[in-house]
Amino acid sequence: EDETEETQSLYGLDADHSREFGTQCLAARRMVEKGVRFVQLYHGAGGAGTWDAHSDIKRRYDIETPKVDKPIAGLVKDLKQRGLLDSTLVVFGTEFGRTPGAQGTGRDHHPQGFLCWMAGGGIKGGITHGSTDELGFYAVENPHYVTDIHATVLHLLGLDPHQLDVPGRKRIDMHRGEPISEIIA
Repeated sequence: EDETEETQSLYGLDADHSREFGTQCLAARRMVEKGVRFVQLYHGAGGAGTWDAHSDIKRRYDIETPKVDKPIAGLVKDLKQRGLLDSTLVVFGTEFGRTPGAQGTGRDHHPQGFLCWMAGGGIKGGITHGSTDELGFYAVENPHYVTDIHATVLHLLGLDPHQLDVPGRKRIDMHRGEPISEIIA
């Protein structure tokens, strides 16, 4: 099925820098329309990937951000206008943040203050939950461990996060996480 020029532009298919990821986002929307229950998109290459900016962070992020910005916004907007967002959970996340201080020309890994965003699929719209200190170093308002994010996603998918069992994974045994009720509609 061909998409209209408007839809192609919505996903950034009309620009060289965003066409590749925009195509993935459009394919995700089509899969959701066909009833596929889980779709994962990944941007970046290999183990370290293009986002692992221990050096040259400004230049690297100035290149990478435009590749995903319009396609992701287009996906959320398209899901909403087609009536699919309420039943589709969109999660945009990473494994950690970046230090607020420099590491040469980049920044190191930083799990004490990072973010993800979620839309649709049972998430309250238009809210912010949590914040960091003025330097962006520590989560100070409504801090959560990453397993709370996992538990929230599992809960919204209709799964009990406490039933998750991955033998040999001590972190899960130590902190299974709790759904973040303040962001659930």
